[in-house]
Amino acid sequence: MGRLQKWFEAVYDWVDYRTGIKELVREQLTDYRIPPRLNKWYSLGGLSLFVFGLQLLTGVFLLVYYVPSTQEAFASIQRIMLEIPYGWLIRTCHAAGAHLMVIVLMLHMVSVVFIGSYKKPREITWLTGCGLLFLTLGICFTGYLLPWSQLSYWATTVATNIPKPIPVIGPEIVKLIRGGEKINPDTLNRFFALHVVVIPAMMLALVAIHLYLIRVLGISDPNKTQEESDA
Repeated sequence: MGRLQKWFEAVYDWVDYRTGIKELVREQLTDYRIPPRLNKWYSLGGLSLFVFGLQLLTGVFLLVYYVPSTQEAFASIQRIMLEIPYGWLIRTCHAAGAHLMVIVLMLHMVSVVFIGSYKKPREITWLTGCGLLFLTLGICFTGYLLPWSQLSYWATTVATNIPKPIPVIGPEIVKLIRGGEKINPDTLNRFFALHVVVIPAMMLALVAIHLYLIRVLGISDPNKTQEESDA
């Protein structure tokens, strides 16, 4: 154990000499000061980030075996659940994680409203958080169709019919979302691209901006939020 620790320290020192990682860790993590009167509600943001990371990790594992095709999508999910070692665990974590992420984000947004952390000078931080909530709902919606089961097919049919009553543009919006009059292979391809590439990329960008703003402005102190908003 001692030899392993010495080897790790040697590698860490080698990397630090070339990257300055020790100073970065010290400034951003170990010596980062936070208000003393924080409560459990302030942990929801970090929990949201953790669940998002879990979704990315399990999603990558699922991509190894998932086949985005109307002929093979359901069979590939069955194979993941029944044949791939621990595939059932990875898919269950991914599915449950989607629900958990929505719940945690909603609680986080509610706590921000009650604590008043959205007020001056953190308006942009609040807006990026709202954007992340809507993108999370979007990524959950697009992922629901991917198993291509009867439940996901008809649930998506109902959901995509919601804009239809809008005068003039409603039917066109439905057609744009589906890629046709009805749910078809193009719908699966569109939802797969949105779920795997487009929305995650947008979320990563917003997460980076959100964390940057938190780092620059600091974590709001519940006892100083009103003073900041009046400044």
